[in-house]
Amino acid sequence: MSHAIELIVDGYTRLKDRQSLEDLRMHRRRLAVDLKARTGFDCQLSIAQIEQDITAIEAGLQALSGPVGG
Repeated sequence: MSHAIELIVDGYTRLKDRQSLEDLRMHRRRLAVDLKARTGFDCQLSIAQIEQDITAIEAGLQALSGPVGG
């Protein structure tokens, strides 16, 4: 996972900005779908990076869904 996505997710999580995290996850999902549909190019490394980004974003969303006061 890139350091940039870690910082972005950490910032949104600290701000408790669930909507921005969900928007970011949706954008990454659309990007992955677009890359998977490409023909003539090997996009596997980019797709793998995007999937790691999605995992990090989902971890941030899970942190926001954790126990209240935790």
